[in-house]
This record gives sequence, structure tokens and C-alpha cells, in this order.
Amino acid sequence: MPKRHVAAALGAVSALVAGILAASPGAEAAPAAKVIPNTAPSWVGHAQHLGHASTKARVQAKVYLAPRGGLAALQRAALAVSTPGSATYRQFLNPAQYRAQYAPTRQTVAEVESWLRSSGLKVTGVESHYRYISVSGTAAAAKRAFGATIDRYRHDGQTVQAPSRTLTAPASVGAAVLTVTGLDTTAHKVEPTNVKAQLPPPAGFRNARPCSTYFGQLKAKTQADFHTPLPQFDGKYLSYAPCGYTGPQFRAAYEGNTTLDGQGVTVAITDAFAAPTIFNDANKYAENHGDGAYRGGQFSQWTAGKFRHVAECGGNGWYGEETLDVEAVHAMAPAANIIYYGAASCYDNDLLAALAQAVDDNAAQLVTNSWGEVEEGESSDSIAAYEQVFLQGAMQGISFMFSSGDNGDELANSGIKQADYPTSDPYVTSVGGTSAAIGADGSMSFETGWGTVKYSLSADGQSWNPVGYLYGAGGGTSSLFNQPAYQAGVVRSSYRTVPDVAMDADPNTGMLVGETQTFPDGKYYDEYRIGGTSLASPLFAGMTALSLQNAGGGVGLLNPVIYGNATSGVFNDIKGTAKQAGDVRVDFANGVDATGGLLYSVRTFNQDSSLQVRKGWDNVTGLGTPNGGWLTAIAPPT
Repeated sequence: MPKRHVAAALGAVSALVAGILAASPGAEAAPAAKVIPNTAPSWVGHAQHLGHASTKARVQAKVYLAPRGGLAALQRAALAVSTPGSATYRQFLNPAQYRAQYAPTRQTVAEVESWLRSSGLKVTGVESHYRYISVSGTAAAAKRAFGATIDRYRHDGQTVQAPSRTLTAPASVGAAVLTVTGLDTTAHKVEPTNVKAQLPPPAGFRNARPCSTYFGQLKAKTQADFHTPLPQFDGKYLSYAPCGYTGPQFRAAYEGNTTLDGQGVTVAITDAFAAPTIFNDANKYAENHGDGAYRGGQFSQWTAGKFRHVAECGGNGWYGEETLDVEAVHAMAPAANIIYYGAASCYDNDLLAALAQAVDDNAAQLVTNSWGEVEEGESSDSIAAYEQVFLQGAMQGISFMFSSGDNGDELANSGIKQADYPTSDPYVTSVGGTSAAIGADGSMSFETGWGTVKYSLSADGQSWNPVGYLYGAGGGTSSLFNQPAYQAGVVRSSYRTVPDVAMDADPNTGMLVGETQTFPDGKYYDEYRIGGTSLASPLFAGMTALSLQNAGGGVGLLNPVIYGNATSGVFNDIKGTAKQAGDVRVDFANGVDATGGLLYSVRTFNQDSSLQVRKGWDNVTGLGTPNGGWLTAIAPPT
């Protein structure tokens, strides 16, 4: 899953809190002001302070506007329309109706603009639906506007400007201001790892042989030459990893013999950039593996104009992410429409713009997203901006799902056990991961938590040597959000915990995908196995498209329905045991062919750092994986 590196957060976004700035004795009373919550970067306490920024230092910011009637009222409304049994359940709004009821008025925008200009800031733009006002100016003007000096700091390898404390706004407009972004110049971005910063087809990769067509087909008793024996692992011969599951295998294992196919439902996908070969690749893959070619208009791709920050964002590394997302959704819902939204970069502002475009278009009922970063790196101002989009989406009947992460409890990756964001947000569905053993007949032989410890083959070929923890499904307890009502009575915690559900994510039991790549002998289409919770989220989105087809439309935030079915049997409670300890994987040393030799390793199952699969909800697989019952769990309208 591509990862974000962002500023640290203070806590959950909440309603605006009133505050008074006291005047000094003998001075004229200062105007009353309202605190803008969570706008002081929490990383300041452990950063190197470099002094005040020059009063002439340039600043740019976005002043996000609160929904009409207040954030708390919108949050209550979004939960109500998404909760079965509510008087407003599934009584969704279209974008025009949402704006008429919740968007700030033109008068409010004018009042906020007047305050900003009077402070010396220049208004450089107003978002078309009044989500935010863009401003620029000097540090001195920012201090006059927001009541905080702009200082310089060194942290997280960056030299940045940021507010020295929590921001304020005049009481006359304070209730209209949701948050302010941009004053903290810490880079807010996500990026795929281990890729070159370029935009031709990415470097080629292939999986070596032998591999299994289905789980357990080939026992790993000998190496590829079928003469040199391989050692047992814990006293048993493991099987070779699957070559990569295809659509028919996933549909058989999870969906069963349903006639539902996603017809009439649209799934949106957001990532950075856009692969120019995606339609031809996805169409060829579908025809090769029994998913059926795309009909006219079934797939479309939106991009935000010229790409930027290509080098910083990992360039064409995003192409494989898009390929996986598109092909996984189509594998689970062959008749569903797919719209891909390609952000102009991996920075928060551009990813937010892509999400907002999906909400404003209102064409999709589901939005799947395979990116995020640790909560420690998240900033509260960006949380408010994301939730602005998630809440509007819920009011329009749109469900958001995010991958839970690929680094387990994040301790080895960040030094702190923590969840990721946006997957931990209460207004999205967090999708964790499993290791899935799909047998010869398409049934699930077993499924356990995704968490991998790697063992490499010794130089003499006689033993497996431990390498250490490699990767696993993200999850855990949020440090940003209290427990939402829908988790009460199901999860034993006072805080938001993730994931909510899970599907196959293990790269060693992953999906075969097809993509145009750059090989030593040219650029052409080829196929390889891939995984991560970047696979689990689009698999769940595709399967849920069938549920919405049966239900006759969207449901908004999915979580009240998901947790309302915690004990109904529509989710398989994943066990912490498996019929074998892992599988044997063979890789080309050069990633392309056998000329550089072969590498053998054992990749274990269900060893996900400190996260553990347990009975009921757990922090690896949530409530578990959906089965055929999920397809009819949402009641059609009466």
C-alpha cells in the first residue's frame, strides 16, 4: 500500500471550541476570538526550533469552511442516513441538495474573505462549492489573521514553517472556520516504495516457477531443476505459493454461485497519476482469465490535468497500484462500472481534490482507496479536510473504504505501535488482510491472518534460515478517534479500532495481474502476482458492488450495516490456525528471468507483528471476511 508522510496530529477533529483572548491591564479589550481546534502541530514539542520566520516570509493556506449548521449536526445526519432502523435511513441527497442544506452561504464566504483581507492576506481563490478559501501573504499577515506567530523548525528530515500554537479566528466568523491547512509546510504526501521516478511503463517484474495453480497443488520437495531436494519446514513439506489467483477463483471462494455481477453499480478508485495503458491492460487481463471484456463505457479515467511532483511521488510506481485496483474490482464485479480518479500528485491537496471530484460527480456508490500513512504522521487540519469529503459522501449514499496498511502494528516501520490514516477515520471502512488458501474446486481450504516472517534457503540447501518479520495487515487502536457508536458492544475498546473487515492480502496467496512494463527486451504486457491490503480493499469494494446491486443502491457509510451484522454469519470469523505454516516462494534474483539465478524462501502465515487473530473481532481481520451472505445483507428498499 502506498504510504503517506505527513505532520503529526493532536487528535480527532471536533466541534469548534470557544475561547477568549484577555486584554492586558489598561489596554482596550481585544476582540473576542474562537479557537480553531487542533491547528497547532503536535510535533513541535520534539522538533528543533529555529526561531521565528521572517515577517516577510511567504505563506499559503486554505481556510476550510464548516458545514452550515455545524460539523456535529452533519456528523449526526451522516450516521443517521447510514444506519438501518433510522427514520432517515437511505434518504440520501444529491450534490445540489447537499449544498443547499449544508454548504456555507455566499454571505458566509464573503464575511470570511473580508476578515482575511483585513488582516493583509490575499484571497487567491474560492473552491467552487465553498469547501475552502485559498489565501497567500506574509507571516506577519498570517499572525494578524490567526493569532499565532509562524516559526521555523527542523523535524522529520525537513526544515519547515509552522504555527507556534493553536490558531484563532474572530468570534464573528469563528463558527464558519473548520480548519486551516498549509501554514504548516511539512510535506503531506503518499508514495509507493522502491520505484523509479519516471512515467513510462514501470520496470518489469515476473514471478519465477514453480508455482501452484491453486493452493497446495505442488509440494515444495525439490527445487526448479526437480533434482535438488528442498528441506522440510517444522517437519513438513510446504507447498509452492500460488502463481496468483484470478477472478473466477476469487468469485468462487467468496461469492459462491450467485447470479449477481454488479450491474448498475459504479465503483470509483483514487490513486496518484494514471497509467496510459490501463484500459488495454485490464481488458486483455479480463479476456485472458475469464472475467469478460469491458463493454462500452464500463471503464473511464479522470485525471486532474498536468501531473506534478512526479519525482517526489514515485512516478510510475502508481501504475501497478491502479492496475491492481481496477483488475481486482472487475474480477469481483464483472458488470460494475469503474471510474478511476487520478490525482495530479501524491500530496494531500491533490488526493483530496480527486476524492472531492468523485463526490461531486456522484456517479459512484463505492470509493476504494489503497493508500495512507501512520497516524503519528497525520495532521489534524488535513483530517478535517478529509472528513469534509467523507461526510458529504455519506449524505449522498457513497461508501469509502481504505486499505488498513501493510506494516502490521507499524512498530518496526515507525518506532511506535499505531494505526494508519485515513483507514482509522470513523467515516470510512477499514479493510484488513488474510492469507487465503483457495483449493482446486474454488472453495476456501482455509483462511488465516496475513502476517509474514521470512526464512531464506541456506547456502547448502539443507535448512531455512530466519530473516525476520517482513509484512502484514495493518490494524490497531486509533490515537485520534474515540469509539464510534457502531463498534460499541462489538469491540472492547473506548477508541476507534481497525480494521472493520478483511479479504485476501498476502502477496504469497495474492492476485495475478496484467500490466504493460519495461523489460530488457522491450515494453509489453506481462503478468505477475501481487498482494497487500491494496488488494483487499478493491476485492471488498467489488464484492460489495454485488450487495448494492441486490439492495437497489448505495448505503452511505457501510460500518453501521457491517457491525449490525457482527453476529449474523455473513462474515467468516477468521481463525488463527492454518493447515500449513506458510508456503515456499521462488523468485528470480534479477526480477525478470533465471539468468541471475533463483531465490527460495518460506513465507509464513499469521505472524503479524504484535497483532493477533482472535475469536470475534480482531485487529488483523476485523469481523472477518465476507461470504455469500453479505450479498443479501442489505435490505432492498420497500
